[in-house]
Amino acid sequence: MAMKCDVKSTALAAGILWGLALLFLGLISAATGGYASEFINTFGSVYFGYAPTFIGAIIGGILGFIDGAIAGAIFAWLYNYFSK
Repeated sequence: MAMKCDVKSTALAAGILWGLALLFLGLISAATGGYASEFINTFGSVYFGYAPTFIGAIIGGILGFIDGAIAGAIFAWLYNYFSK
């Protein structure tokens, strides 16, 4: 029997990981004056409000958490579905 993946735990872990990644990268870019600005500009077109500023980093972190949680839940659900 295949092991099951807990959907809530996977969603929470993926959301935290992606949200913190976007938050820290935005804060580092704001503090250094442009580090990884191309990355932030690219993801700023996907995450409305994500910019290399303190507020933009917070917005990116929140939206990244939501996006990561949804992706993690879908991944865990698909894993459980196909591992039957």
